[in-house]
Amino acid sequence: MAVLQPFSALRPTPELAAHVAAPPYDVVDAAQARTLVANNPVSFLHVSRPEADLAAGTDPYAAAVHQRGRRNLEQMVATGVLVADPEPLLYVYRQQMGVAAQTGVVGCVSVAEYDSGVIRTHEHTRRDKEDDRVAHIDALDAHDEPVFLLRPPSAEITALVEKVTAGAPSYDFVSADAVRHVFWTVTDPGAVNELVHEFGALTRLYVADGHHRSAAAARVGRQRRAAAGSSDRATGPTTQLPSIPEYDVFPAVVFAQDEVTIMAYHRVVADLHGWDVDGLVSALASAFEVQPQADPVTPQQRGQFGMYVQGCWYSLSARPGTVDESDPVGRLDVSVLQDRVLDPILGIRDPRTDPRIGFVGGIRGTEELVRLVDSGNQSVAFSLHPTSVADLVELADHGEVMPPKSTWFEPKLRSGLFVHRLE
Repeated sequence: MAVLQPFSALRPTPELAAHVAAPPYDVVDAAQARTLVANNPVSFLHVSRPEADLAAGTDPYAAAVHQRGRRNLEQMVATGVLVADPEPLLYVYRQQMGVAAQTGVVGCVSVAEYDSGVIRTHEHTRRDKEDDRVAHIDALDAHDEPVFLLRPPSAEITALVEKVTAGAPSYDFVSADAVRHVFWTVTDPGAVNELVHEFGALTRLYVADGHHRSAAAARVGRQRRAAAGSSDRATGPTTQLPSIPEYDVFPAVVFAQDEVTIMAYHRVVADLHGWDVDGLVSALASAFEVQPQADPVTPQQRGQFGMYVQGCWYSLSARPGTVDESDPVGRLDVSVLQDRVLDPILGIRDPRTDPRIGFVGGIRGTEELVRLVDSGNQSVAFSLHPTSVADLVELADHGEVMPPKSTWFEPKLRSGLFVHRLE
């Protein structure tokens, strides 16, 4: 069952929250991080991307980087930028982007349920990225960024969340990307127990964003459990607050799956694999109806794609028989593009490792695809229709794995609003 454990979060003071809160570590590179922290000594990027404080060119995987993150976290605590709640609590976190809003419950979920499949995944992880996150967590002795989880609809949880959000928030600010962030603490012990109980009635949760963070948290939990010589692991629903060692849980924000928004994850390729444009269009014609377009192509339904090459847009519509609708993975647009275009025509055998392919989150729009191709950094770009939440849930329930970079959730969780310490 879905364990939800309260924790004593390290949190910024209200007057500093907007300055501390930062984009997740994996959506900014080192150069962007340096720019963002240059005039902001309390940005949480000092902890989550500590190479921003070191010399340009520093290996981001080096032990010195993670140790710098530890020192920066300790400094934030010592100077009162981050303050620990005096007792374990739950929290509620709402994000609003335009007219769309999503409201999640913040707590810790268990490594045991991640290992058993109660917390379900839909992507493979890369070992090098996992290793880096394990080193980061170990150095900090804390989980500094939460995992983004989905839950099935629950009228009871929704009602409890509505009671919490009727009160005054701890934080309410708008970040530089025009997303509003509102954060409440659940201080009433009765409300905490009710939420724990209702989550205990759920049979599954889904990792939406944060596969490497959750995999790394599970590895750290196993390692520390072994070192402690303990096999105590609480599972199952309870009306009492569960008591699981802090190293055997990790922080998450759990949203209702019908509240969240998935955007498309577009593809760019560095070269045409020896084709000229006419040859590429001819090669595509066996599986797609290809039509030149005057305007950028933003696909409106499954089986439709846009292609931008040498200053021109084309629409690609899958011909009958191109998509095997009986294959839950193969029918995804990201799979169709990979299986019918990227692999056989452009030679991208493994999109997880091939340096010729790049991925562009849908929040950047088709304008970014045009910019990348027109700049000469890429040769061809493909726009896609978003994968649906229903597809994600179905695949995860059947133990299937999506191709890499199939989903782009927006808005992204802001880092630094709550830190979970392992000791």
